[in-house]
Amino acid sequence: MVHKHYIVFKPYGFLSQFQTNSRQQRSKKLLGSLANFPEGAMAIGRLDEKSEGLLLVTTDGKVSDFVNSQKVDKEYFAQVDGRISDEAVKQLESGVEIGVNSKKYLTKPCTVVKLNGVPDLPGRPQKIRDDRHGPTSWVSITLNEGKFRQVRKMTSAVGCPTLRLVRVRVGNIKIGEMQPGDVVEVAGFANLG
Repeated sequence: MVHKHYIVFKPYGFLSQFQTNSRQQRSKKLLGSLANFPEGAMAIGRLDEKSEGLLLVTTDGKVSDFVNSQKVDKEYFAQVDGRISDEAVKQLESGVEIGVNSKKYLTKPCTVVKLNGVPDLPGRPQKIRDDRHGPTSWVSITLNEGKFRQVRKMTSAVGCPTLRLVRVRVGNIKIGEMQPGDVVEVAGFANLG
């Protein structure tokens, strides 16, 4: 079988799935509406409805398992509420306690960098509050685990809830100049290591 692989810029407001059987979710925007993906296509590491950015799609379960293992880094740009302190950055890097499946979980050490200014990202259809309502900060968070809504829970744990979350890198694959809704078919994901 010849597998298919895609790099996708998942837009804000889309679910990381291709079809739904739920009557409630039939009105939702699905990843499958962005391109004619082949049968058996799966998103590797989902992004929730309010998150945006780089999403890999494949028909190869082995590739999906490898990316979802803790061997591949994922980098996110997060706009957070308030001015994030150096102490909060250190806490995020060391690991913070979050809730996962109704249990306490200590996140693994990761790399966190305060960004100087606003990163060059495409706009988003839903407006994010501006500095008239208080300051915001941008941070880069690179981790190799992926618990449900992990980055959002981590920033909340240090008192800086996430306002916007964009995945910009998986392994060595970067979002680059892609725009929301772009889908690029590739020969494979050789640059994940």
